Amino acid sequence: MRNWNFRTILYFICTVILATLSIQFYWNYKNYIDGEQQLIREVQSSLDSAIDSYFIDLADRNTIGISVSKDGEILKNTEFDSLLSRIDQQDTGKGIDILDRIDPNDISKMNIISGPGLDDQKKALGTDKLDSENTITDLAKRIILSFTVDTLEISILNSYLNDQLSAKNINVDYAYKFKSNNGVVQTYNTDVVEKNVLSTTAKAAYLPKNSHFELMFTNLTTTILRRNLFGIILSTILVASVVACLFFLLRIINRQKQLAELKNDLISNITHEFKTPISTVKVALEGIEFFNKENDPIKTKNYLLVSNNQLNKLQMMVEKLLETATLDGDNLQLKKEEVPLYRMLSDLVEKHHNLALNKEFSFDAEEKKIFIIADAFHLENALNNIFDNAVKYGGNKIEAVVSSEKEVVKIKISDNGNSLTKPQAEKVFDKFYRVPKGNTHDVKGFGIGLYYTKNIIEKHGGSVELDLNNQTTFIITLPRNG
Repeated sequence: MRNWNFRTILYFICTVILATLSIQFYWNYKNYIDGEQQLIREVQSSLDSAIDSYFIDLADRNTIGISVSKDGEILKNTEFDSLLSRIDQQDTGKGIDILDRIDPNDISKMNIISGPGLDDQKKALGTDKLDSENTITDLAKRIILSFTVDTLEISILNSYLNDQLSAKNINVDYAYKFKSNNGVVQTYNTDVVEKNVLSTTAKAAYLPKNSHFELMFTNLTTTILRRNLFGIILSTILVASVVACLFFLLRIINRQKQLAELKNDLISNITHEFKTPISTVKVALEGIEFFNKENDPIKTKNYLLVSNNQLNKLQMMVEKLLETATLDGDNLQLKKEEVPLYRMLSDLVEKHHNLALNKEFSFDAEEKKIFIIADAFHLENALNNIFDNAVKYGGNKIEAVVSSEKEVVKIKISDNGNSLTKPQAEKVFDKFYRVPKGNTHDVKGFGIGLYYTKNIIEKHGGSVELDLNNQTTFIITLPRNG
């Protein structure tokens, strides 16, 4: 995949992620603002209902009903006795006109309601029950005396307000300021509420005329977020899912890019690996044809020996590729038998020492009679690949150690090379991976040796690890009984 195509896809994915985050942020912010307005409306409604209930209850407690007969006689009312004691009883014969004799100073906090609009006023004051309690069939006129107040009973009002807020599941800290029609100001809790808070003004029907009631409240964020919790969780899941899918897609694309690079590298390696033996065989055959006209048997034998060696090398490379293909399926069948592990490792050490005389080899084992149940052919190839890797890429000292631990055997193959980095070490067991060296091809291979080794060891029920602590060490663990 071309780099510019990959960058274009990367920019597109980043744009989609940013757009998704922006849309969800705007949606949640809008929901928050709508929730804030809804909360204000609900607080307003709760406040009005609480004030209405408070003044209805206050009217019920502070209203005295008086019934007057056709003859002008005031029926007995114990609550009104103290007021009647201050009225000239000799004038009661004047009937309802006695109200004109009441001193205004004595009833400065009373409203006198009479006449045709009495029923409506009674409903406003919550005094309908007076009809059932004081039924007088020959009633000529009814009068209600209602006491007025200029201060609030805070504990009672708070009780109504808390009930209304709880009924709507509103949990806010509040304060309020009440200014009566005669200028008396009363406050509650204003010292504990922040200055920059929301406020609303009461519009209750029963609030006294020319009075003003303002409610301030805070602790909004917690309440609004709790109400929008489902939407927030849903939005978070949506954003997380979109981001996860896009990153997964990006990972797949990046993996495809790496595979494409590996494919190109593999083709390049195969070209170089196959080109050498093919060219050598071709040169040998040309030598037989053009430079051995006398049919010298020795010269012919040498040409044929070189050709045979190169063809064997070519065959071995083809077999490696075919073996790697079988590892990915279930076609590989292991023929397990008792294998003398010590002898196998000893032969491999000697073989590579003869091939790399400039390297220093050592081999140590706790015991020489170590036997495991394994496929001798594939296990030897797997261990051979590790030695081959140490010779090609490692230092000048290579060491093999074998130890027994209960039911398993551990093999450590180390070299003093330290050119391998940690990111590279995490990929050395990947198929076709080779430590990048640019266009340099000084080391032959396809990048399938360690991949083959890892799969063979795991098919035997073991494991292989790479440790880069001061040196490069491959740790192979194999069960004794396969």
